[in-house]
Amino acid sequence: MGLFKQMKEMKDVVAAAPGMIDQAQQMGANAQVMQAQMQAQQQAAMQQAMAAQAAANGNLQAQPGGLEPIAGVSLQQYAVIVKAIAPLNYDQSALPGIAASHGIDGASWQAAHDGWNARIQGDPAVARAFSDIYRGV
Repeated sequence: MGLFKQMKEMKDVVAAAPGMIDQAQQMGANAQVMQAQMQAQQQAAMQQAMAAQAAANGNLQAQPGGLEPIAGVSLQQYAVIVKAIAPLNYDQSALPGIAASHGIDGASWQAAHDGWNARIQGDPAVARAFSDIYRGV
């Protein structure tokens, strides 16, 4: 009688195996999501700390030439054009048309867009100036 009971238990284990595998895979996926969330939170905290430190310094100065127009496009113009896509669900493809409506040709806009993005990412003072203008537009 013990042999039949063991065979039944073995059959039950084999029947439950796919569910257990699915559950293990789901747990692994959940762990990856949690790890990504933790990394994003750590990165956000680091950025906040850097911004707080920069604000605490209070004397943020743009690098020489950092606020000069790029391809004839000032930071003010850039912020106005970039903010204009907010009601368009931030559709980046609309930027050249909006720039054209402000009298900026396609090549100048592309140069300004690339240049201002690089400056904003590379210089905290330019990023802050852009943010201030963007919020005020």
